[in-house]
Amino acid sequence: MRLHHALAIGALLGAALVTAALAQQQVNSSEMANSLAAVSGNARLAMTGAQMRQAVLDYIRDNPGALPPRPMSFPQLEGLTQFVVEVDFDFGSAVIRPSSYRTVGAIADALHHPLLLGYGFLVIGHTDSVGGRQSNVVLSQRRAEAIREALIEPFGVNPAVLEAVGMGEEQLRDPAHPTSGVNRRVQLVNVGKKFCFGRSGEQFLCQ
Repeated sequence: MRLHHALAIGALLGAALVTAALAQQQVNSSEMANSLAAVSGNARLAMTGAQMRQAVLDYIRDNPGALPPRPMSFPQLEGLTQFVVEVDFDFGSAVIRPSSYRTVGAIADALHHPLLLGYGFLVIGHTDSVGGRQSNVVLSQRRAEAIREALIEPFGVNPAVLEAVGMGEEQLRDPAHPTSGVNRRVQLVNVGKKFCFGRSGEQFLCQ
């Protein structure tokens, strides 16, 4: 992990918590960067984060009550490279636990990697099935936004390349065990080139 990111983690944790955080979270930023960089052709997401959030709410409206037997699918995400990490939050809140600060730093290191220069990313939050479906969408949105804000400050990721989306419990990783902790996760999705670069190094939005 880069020195300035390690210092940022220290500022967040305080000296007494650093050892515990390092012991609890082991995420390889290089592995994450290489995985997210494996873009298939010129694949790009053809919808915005706001449209994805609305699609989730529409899905709940059209499928009220208990969760459907199959999780909600997003065909638009197929073909886009993804990486899943676990980030711990205080119960029912969007406060990132100190045990996950190193994980957030590793995500930032990956997004700063030269392989990912110019790409845009979705930060998708998922919950388990504890609580109401709509309230879990709101909670997962707050958590995704908390991670986005943490990546921006103190880790210095360009805010223009990050968009937060909350899926709630609509895409359970383990539908057979909906309350399991494996369902509480963060999904990073490379949505394709967001910024392009001219010959003299100037940066502009890709068309």
